[in-house]
Amino acid sequence: MTTLKVGDIMASSAPYGDSSELLDIEKFKQVLHYVIHKTSSIDNVGKTVLYKILYFTDFNYYEMFEEKLTGETYLKYPFGPAPRDFDAVVNKLVEERLIEEKTWFEGAYKKIKYLSTVEPNTSKIAKEELNFIDENIDKYSRFNAKQISEHSHEDIPYITAEDFEELDYELVFYRDSELSVRTYDDIGGGC
Repeated sequence: MTTLKVGDIMASSAPYGDSSELLDIEKFKQVLHYVIHKTSSIDNVGKTVLYKILYFTDFNYYEMFEEKLTGETYLKYPFGPAPRDFDAVVNKLVEERLIEEKTWFEGAYKKIKYLSTVEPNTSKIAKEELNFIDENIDKYSRFNAKQISEHSHEDIPYITAEDFEELDYELVFYRDSELSVRTYDDIGGGC
């Protein structure tokens, strides 16, 4: 029996399902760079918090507007949702010298922080989308990695997925009131 550690599995090496054709990779790249740019000076926003900001931004956007912001696929990992294409896109941003990756250890924990080196290109992101992204950055960047991971574990798309499987965007419509970002009116006055 083989035991896998979380670090042995990278989000970008996961298999592609039917949803991969919906990803706008250039838009995801711009959103990722924009979020990194906005959080570069926030100490607690490392790789884990960045994963969750992206997750909540994409899934909250879908709940509010019933369309995908980036089309990125998120996978269920033990420490919460992870964007499948994150590593490939980060590597491209580093290669293009748009961001830098800083790595260090605090005790036994490896810390990874991304810093933007230039203003991000946001040509594929509408002004309203930027405002929505900013709202989510403001809301979730205050969490540390442990807090935001625990928070993401309470979300229905995460709860219902099998380990290392894709999270279903449609399940945002079944969130409890604590995680829902949309106000739903009872149809016909309720039962």
